[in-house]
Amino acid sequence: MRIALFEPDIPQNTGNIFRLGACLGIEIDIIEPTGYVFDDKRFRRSAMDYINLVKFQKHLDWNSFYKWANDSSFNIVLLTTKATKKYYDYKFKSNDILLFGRESSGVPNHVRENVNEKLLIPMVKEARSINLSSSVAIVASHACIQLRIF
Repeated sequence: MRIALFEPDIPQNTGNIFRLGACLGIEIDIIEPTGYVFDDKRFRRSAMDYINLVKFQKHLDWNSFYKWANDSSFNIVLLTTKATKKYYDYKFKSNDILLFGRESSGVPNHVRENVNEKLLIPMVKEARSINLSSSVAIVASHACIQLRIF
């Protein structure tokens, strides 16, 4: 299983997700462009020294990521507020890539239309969204439990 971030906007979220990936042994994919310089001090501060423990790969854009994922037989699973299937009703697989959109705008339609599965983290009606790094932690932890990674 892997975690992919589509054009992330906030360096602190990306750093937190790198730290989570390092702790859980999950590789990270960054689909560029990012909304910040990748060496941003805010990113490095939140990733801390865990950046040396996580395996990550940067992809030039959605098309190069999509081609790589398909050529590598990965299953792209998008977490989105526009889904109806709840993440805990999905049977995670070891070849899943958990894809999360930009903090500011999610993913564009052409991305949403080209994933294998769309999942929702349910929340109260009044809320718009859960913080990106929190969303990743919720779903990745559940997937690890299902896959018996620990």
